[in-house]
Amino acid sequence: MTILFIIAAAVILLFGFVVFFGAPYLPTMKRQTETALDMLDLKPGQILLELGCGDGRVLRAAAERGLNVVGYELNPILALFAWIYTLKYRKQVKVIWGNYWLMRWPVASGIFVFLLDNYMEKLDKKIVQEYGGNVKLVSYAFQIPDKKPLKEKDGLYLYKY
Repeated sequence: MTILFIIAAAVILLFGFVVFFGAPYLPTMKRQTETALDMLDLKPGQILLELGCGDGRVLRAAAERGLNVVGYELNPILALFAWIYTLKYRKQVKVIWGNYWLMRWPVASGIFVFLLDNYMEKLDKKIVQEYGGNVKLVSYAFQIPDKKPLKEKDGLYLYKY
């Protein structure tokens, strides 16, 4: 009984503490995944960065389109799951377990995020710091403050830097 409690507490902590860095795990539905990839309009071989890749479903969908993908995930359970789920595309997909706020991001043509509203300004500053320009961002559910999206569809917002 004690071991089950410890395991349950550990899982709850792993899934709960990520809220302090971005967003809780909520899977991106297939429709929004496809819409996001369509909005980014990346060509095969280009790089997509996913901040908070969760279970890897966006990574896999992007790889199926021929994209190279780098996904960051803070939760080690989800990072492992995403890595396993995308093994078929291991030449195109890289899953990184860690806090993307503290890392230097690779050069990418597009970024996909599903962050909470209070992190969007921080994201905007990080994108400007990392890229300066020439990258597209699709955000699910939340907008960048004081920045007008180029396009909005299915709760997704497209920005160009």
